[in-house]
Amino acid sequence: MLEGKTALVTGGSSGIGLASAKMLKDNGARVAITGTNADKLKLAHEKLGDDSIAIQADVSNLDDLDRTRSELQQAFGKLDILFANAGVAFNTPLGKTDEAMYHRMMDVNVKGTFFSVQSVLPLMQEGASIILNTSWLNQIGTPKKTLLSASKAAVRSFARVMSAELVDQRIRVNCVSPGTIETPIHRGPDETDEHFHAYVERVGQQVPVGRMGKPEDIASAVLFLASDASSYMLGTEMVIDGGRAEL
Repeated sequence: MLEGKTALVTGGSSGIGLASAKMLKDNGARVAITGTNADKLKLAHEKLGDDSIAIQADVSNLDDLDRTRSELQQAFGKLDILFANAGVAFNTPLGKTDEAMYHRMMDVNVKGTFFSVQSVLPLMQEGASIILNTSWLNQIGTPKKTLLSASKAAVRSFARVMSAELVDQRIRVNCVSPGTIETPIHRGPDETDEHFHAYVERVGQQVPVGRMGKPEDIASAVLFLASDASSYMLGTEMVIDGGRAEL
């Protein structure tokens, strides 16, 4: 499906990013991943194997993004697919959120997404696909999620405006909008397996389909948007949330 194509997945060392990188590679693409944790990035690279590269980089750091582009150009020469997946998620109660929390959320989710696209755009080919990661939270009002919801709403807006700007270059921009997905972002650093499994069960009961999502649920949508099968889609958002935002 993706033979001869190259892809970059930011935040590709775990969760949705790693599952997406693996699915893109399994379908023929050469894949690069980025991440901030060297140990996790090394393990992810080992799982991906041949025809993949791993670049330690923080998407909120423009020097890191410049270096990422240089390493991509050296390794691949061009880029056909970008999945701008890197992001952070944490509660920001209105009365208890400080400036550092604000900057962390916005620097990674908004600034990081915007400049990830800008950085690699010179490498992108006609007919390329850019996929942004939003969230079901951009559609509803959820207590303590003010900044996360706002940051993902900004990313949703990016897809529309970037699409309008890049359409003459035949570069498509679309979004995946995950619901609550069973990834490490929902697990505390010292949380036991038993406690995490109880959390997964409890949250799953709140979803109309009766379970939390798996990273592969999102990766399948990323694969579709990366491929020519979605060539008639532009500026759209694919919501994969088990019906949570609608029902």
